[in-house]
Parts: sequence; C-alpha cells; structure tokens
Amino acid sequence: MTKILIVEDEPNMRLGLKDNLEFEGYTVELAENGEDGLNKILDNKYDLIILDVMMPKMSGFDVCKNARKSGVTTPIILLTAKGEEIDKVLGLELGADDYVTKPFSVRELIARVKAILRRSENLSLSESKSIKIGKLEVDFNGYKAISGKNDVQMSHKEFEILHFLWKKKNTTVSRDDLLTEIWGYDETPTTRTVDNFILKLRQKIETDPNHPKIIITVHGVGYKMVL
Repeated sequence: MTKILIVEDEPNMRLGLKDNLEFEGYTVELAENGEDGLNKILDNKYDLIILDVMMPKMSGFDVCKNARKSGVTTPIILLTAKGEEIDKVLGLELGADDYVTKPFSVRELIARVKAILRRSENLSLSESKSIKIGKLEVDFNGYKAISGKNDVQMSHKEFEILHFLWKKKNTTVSRDDLLTEIWGYDETPTTRTVDNFILKLRQKIETDPNHPKIIITVHGVGYKMVL
C-alpha cells in the first residue's frame, strides 16, 4: 500500500490531511516538526512526502536539502504560505518535486499527489535494465545512477527529466514540454528552473559540462539529448 509522510507543525492541518489521504486509501504517517520529519525520512521508506516549509527546529527547505544530500529520491511536495516566486524556485532547486501554496483546496493537493505517484509508477515500470547516458549508468527502475564504481546522488525530479529526454532522444524538446510533462499542471515553475535542472544533469553526465555533447541546447527552443 502507498505510504505517505506528512511533516506539518499545525495540528489541524496535519490531522485534516491525514484523514483525507487515508480516505483515498493511502497509509499515512505524521511528523510535527522538521527535525522529527527528517529522522523519519532517513529511517523509513515512503512513496511520497508532504513537507511544510515554515516549521520549528528545521525548515522544510533544510529537510528537503538534507534528505536529497543523503540520497533520498522520494518525491516531495512542499506546502508554503509564501507566494514569492523566489521561494518556489528555491524549493524546486533544492530537490522538491512540487509545491502547493497555502491556502489550498484539499482536492487540489490530492490531485497533485495522484499525479506524482502516477508518474513515479510509470518511471519505475519503464525500464528494467541500466542505460548508459554519458558518464552515468542509469537504472530508472531502481532510481540508481552510477559513474564508474561510485553512486551518483540524483533527485526524483532529475530522474524524471533525464528519463523524458532519453525517451525523446535525438529530438528537440522545448522548455514548455518539460514543464508540462514533468510538473504537469497549469501553475508551472519558470523556465529558469528547467535550465538549472539541465545544468545539474550536465554536471553529472557530460565529460565537459561547459561544452556539452549529450544534452545540447537548441537556442530559442529547448534541449536535445544526442545519443
């Protein structure tokens, strides 16, 4: 059964989300502050994490950052009361997969949850063997990437972007295509966020990231994976 962790310091919000997600058939665990949430993330396996940004002991941004540094690839949805674009971009660049700005409707959040879980399932079922992409051996089924004999840490979102580019290899993909396919809803992050994710992938894939040969820029349009 799909297991979701909710990290939220506001009791009514925490319990309300738990009730609604359990009604949808998910197993739900709770954490009431960032420090407790990070410990649970590192000690357990979840299918999805819903993470509030403004919390005592440790912010959601720091939880997200530390989880990704520890190799956790579980999809993360940030809950933020801040509407400024910079905060949304920061969260995505730290490795979050999506964000929902408070106040929000529970229906909207559940739609985001289902969309991310659906894409995760499709990614996991898509390939059963490792694929060579530049310096990396990538196992999309196991969310693993290896360079030589070393594990390479990649976020869930990086795997999704890389997989989409691989499926469309030798074809130009626009930034809007990436935003629609990977984030998959109307209120998308900026194209600058896409560019930053591409930069991160190049640093892991390319022999010379400053002169990429695998993920190339098609000026005025987007990107192309050349294999």
